[in-house]
Amino acid sequence: MFRSLAGRNYRLWFIGAIVSNVGGWMQSTTQDWVVLTELTHNNAAAVGTTMALQFGPQLVLVPITGAVIDRFDRRKVLIVTQAVLMLLAVGLGLLLLGGHAQLWHLYGFALAFGVTSAFDAPARQTFVSDLVSGPNASNAVALNAASFNVARLIGPAVAGGLIVLVGSGWVFLINAFTFLALIGALLAMRERELIKHPRRPREGNALVQGFRYVAGRPDIVIVMTIVFIVGAFCMNFPIFSSTMAVMFGEGAGEYGILSSILAIGSLTAALLAARRSRARLRVVILAVGALGVSMVAASLMPTYVTFAASTVFIGFCTVTLLTTANGYVQTTTDPAVRGRVMALYVAILMGGTLIGAPVIGWVADAAGPRWALAAGAFAAFVALAIGVGWLVVARGLRITRAPQRPWRFGVAWAAATDAIADGDRVALPTGSVAAITETDPEDFSEQVAMTSPIRLPKLPGGRADAAGRASEAADHANASGHADHAARTPDTADTHPRR
Repeated sequence: MFRSLAGRNYRLWFIGAIVSNVGGWMQSTTQDWVVLTELTHNNAAAVGTTMALQFGPQLVLVPITGAVIDRFDRRKVLIVTQAVLMLLAVGLGLLLLGGHAQLWHLYGFALAFGVTSAFDAPARQTFVSDLVSGPNASNAVALNAASFNVARLIGPAVAGGLIVLVGSGWVFLINAFTFLALIGALLAMRERELIKHPRRPREGNALVQGFRYVAGRPDIVIVMTIVFIVGAFCMNFPIFSSTMAVMFGEGAGEYGILSSILAIGSLTAALLAARRSRARLRVVILAVGALGVSMVAASLMPTYVTFAASTVFIGFCTVTLLTTANGYVQTTTDPAVRGRVMALYVAILMGGTLIGAPVIGWVADAAGPRWALAAGAFAAFVALAIGVGWLVVARGLRITRAPQRPWRFGVAWAAATDAIADGDRVALPTGSVAAITETDPEDFSEQVAMTSPIRLPKLPGGRADAAGRASEAADHANASGHADHAARTPDTADTHPRR
């Protein structure tokens, strides 16, 4: 589970990121609470506007951020962005301590944080590939998510306590010091041990190249569509948690605890993702459906305690989805355009907030926070329908029955269903039909194609059947020399990169 930590550079990154992320969650929690309760009278739409200003630039600036990350040293880019974010935290903290902060000040700082984060976030995502490569890449992405959610477990609860004890301004100043941990880790890394990726010669507009690459990968298009919908309408946790806390008559401390409880599920999901050998598209689609169910359940909770417990499942489903989607996009993208693709991915994930957060905030103000959660659940089910629809149309996903148990239904890919229709018998576990596939669609490779036998149609009649079987046996004998090597090769899908 922790195999990526064997490298010194990644260990430094992991430790520095935890400290920095704790401060980041402290600041995020405090900022939303200040807007909701100190600068407005429980105005959820104002919180949504703040979120839109903070995350919107990631969508607007994607033409620039992707090209910058692919062209310049990502380590140096991160040092600069972390330093700028630290100075912004100091400025906002001093403004709050002086008692001069107004709502438009928070909007301005949120926009400045957003512009800087538009370069920082995709640089963080892609810098992992400079630290770890090969079979450990997916593990490193998952551990990054675990680091992020460990911080999420600690930061909001600490922020809630500090707001009560020392005031919101000091939280921003404390966060400013946490940036030094990641900056120090970046400076302490051994440059010679960083992995250098070949850079493709510049051919036209970098943004067009990134979009062109994604457009040629329908699987990534589907992943990004799901991520956009979830990021826009389902991940507005500051609005959900703060408005629900106020509805239940709770204060800043209880609001911070809600965010930390959410992180319990998030951390669990990240650690489970770290155990997987690779990211799979089907997990993204299943997770978004489970997220919709979890949000419906949360909207029905009658008390603060039961609502807090329900957020564990929301956090689990959300991080399962995002960690898998992130790992899938990173590990299947050409390294030469990975920076542009990840900048587009982060822009879609965070930039959707520009649209969704004000809408969810308006729903919370107009109809109440329970309906805001229901709106997020509806969006998750729309994303589920898109993902399942694509599997049915493009991948041939079908509902089928087990041959020996006609009363049991399950799912199978088109090739497996056709095989059953042709009379082939496949041994299945009890109640399972999905197990009939030996090669998943995303695991298909040229090697599998070259070593898989071609099934010939059965000829009618006894003598013709015998002749057909004799011909098939002869063909098999002639091909045995070529197939011998493939027969000794374990799981070609795991040992050959996806194309």
